[in-house]
Amino acid sequence: MSNKILKHKLIPEPQEWYFDPFLFIPLVTLISLGFVMVASASFSFAEHRFGNVFFFTGRHAIYILLAILVAIIAYKVPPKRLRSYGRLWMLFSILMLIAVLIPGIGKELNGSKRWLSFAGLTFQVAEFTKIAVIIFLADYLARHRQVLTKEFSKLAFIVGLISLVAVLLISQPDYGSVVVIGGIFMALLFIGNVRLRDYSILVLLAGSGLWWSAGAAPYRLARLTSFLDPWADQFAAGYQLTQSLIAFGRGEWWGLGLGQSVQKMRYLPEAHTDFVFAIFAEEFGFFGVLILLTVFMTLICRIFKLSLRAIQIGDWYASYFLVGVGLFISGQTFINLGVNAGLLPTKGLTLPFISYGGTSLICCCALMGMSMRISNDLKIVLNKSVERYRNA
Repeated sequence: MSNKILKHKLIPEPQEWYFDPFLFIPLVTLISLGFVMVASASFSFAEHRFGNVFFFTGRHAIYILLAILVAIIAYKVPPKRLRSYGRLWMLFSILMLIAVLIPGIGKELNGSKRWLSFAGLTFQVAEFTKIAVIIFLADYLARHRQVLTKEFSKLAFIVGLISLVAVLLISQPDYGSVVVIGGIFMALLFIGNVRLRDYSILVLLAGSGLWWSAGAAPYRLARLTSFLDPWADQFAAGYQLTQSLIAFGRGEWWGLGLGQSVQKMRYLPEAHTDFVFAIFAEEFGFFGVLILLTVFMTLICRIFKLSLRAIQIGDWYASYFLVGVGLFISGQTFINLGVNAGLLPTKGLTLPFISYGGTSLICCCALMGMSMRISNDLKIVLNKSVERYRNA
């Protein structure tokens, strides 16, 4: 056995492929549910807007095929190679965040410039940025883990870089992505061997910055106040949330049945994107929601369990990366569900694997492909260790 294996490093061996069932089965389940719910939630709006009830269903089917292809490619590429391009990916994402703000380049929709168009395809830059941030942070913290407590310049650099990303996202504006990326960054710093004093100062500064930016724009302040009592202005600022709550109430215990939602009949705006969970709750009820949450929890818990396994064999990059992926999926899921249920102000974030949106689905599947490859390599190392122990 080589010295690298004895040092417990991940060594990709393409001849050994292992699909983690605790990642693969929940992933397939969520994508399948997403396809069914997009088809169910969009037909009324699609018929009214485009005269074709299957307009969004067909496009989402194409997105699923592209997402599967991207996931397979991500699974085939060794983590070491993806890690080596982390800085390039980060630079490219920053350049795209700048480009989307340039008049004539960025595509504006509903007052936000979050999209770039290329060869007839439109993609949301923030979704790619989340992948770049996770890969870059995992690599950076793994390389500088031993010196973050000693060299303040290392910490200052990464804080400045993430602050730049946050400013560019707020300029779009995309406050929800700032919250997700900021949460991932602070969580990875917490486990990344940063001094408690420095971390406490960063928490204070980050919290103050988010609070200031939330109140700086009138529409953000309106969202923060309207979600507390949406019924006070149910036909204006609170309209979307009140319609979502009506969908939850109609679902009761067992739901109305697939395709039987009333709120999707152009009562609830964005029923197939940000508020698809409300339609799911209306059609499948409380017990259906429990099943969906169980699938999400199975996937997320498995990702975090794999991160602990990576720590045990000393692969800090894999551990940080998996923690970032787990936080991304769990954080965005929590925010989306909270918005749909009226627990959080509207953020404009999709429900991973479920909501309509090609960029979000493709990026989520890319992260899952990378995670399954790491799971594959961890399994190989574990099998090698067991074999070595038995032969000792």
